[in-house]
Amino acid sequence: MAGDDGRTKFMDDLAGMAGGAFSVLAGIRTEAEQMAKSQAEAMVRRLDLVKRDELDAAMEVARRAREQAEALEARVTALEARLATLEAGGGSSPES
Repeated sequence: MAGDDGRTKFMDDLAGMAGGAFSVLAGIRTEAEQMAKSQAEAMVRRLDLVKRDELDAAMEVARRAREQAEALEARVTALEARLATLEAGGGSSPES
């Protein structure tokens, strides 16, 4: 059964080549992913885009600033009303 030995060797060689091809393909895939990531990062830098965490931080700062502005607006409105009352002579003095 010398023919069977040749066939087995052929199948082993074929399996080895297929395994090697899969290894090469996996390496190419990893390299392609790294190149794509590098290109995407370069594009983000060229377009001057911000990362999500930076955007979230900026949005949080804007939210806090808006809340502070609204609180200050309410205080100014209350102080203006109090001043108008004092100027009209209808309110008590601040010292009382």
